[in-house]
Amino acid sequence: MPGKNLYEYAVIRLVPRVEREEFLNVGIILFSKGAKFLNCKHQIDVEKLKLFSCELEVGEIENNLKAFGKICSGLKDGGPVAQWEKADRFRWLTAQRSSSLQTSRPHNGFSDDLDATLERLFSELVL
Repeated sequence: MPGKNLYEYAVIRLVPRVEREEFLNVGIILFSKGAKFLNCKHQIDVEKLKLFSCELEVGEIENNLKAFGKICSGLKDGGPVAQWEKADRFRWLTAQRSSSLQTSRPHNGFSDDLDATLERLFSELVL
């Protein structure tokens, strides 16, 4: 029997050189409308990033990833988008874009413990 909370998640991808379409999974965004849950987790593996021989600044990438967290949390310093409804924030965060930070298309599942599901997905897909 599936868990009681329907959720959606997307993988946050770092695309060092957009024209090459190579990426490194750096985070997870998890959303559940019914549970009023929106959270994300990220980590940059600097050694893997060096393999792409890119010129991206890790500090700049980290700041952009922190913005994902601020938007998920609805913090005022997350900008106007952070004040939107959670569903709208998730859709905005997972919208298709051509920048160096992109997300996969959303996937779904069921869970009784959304925090544990976020940790599991992060471990399986990012670490």
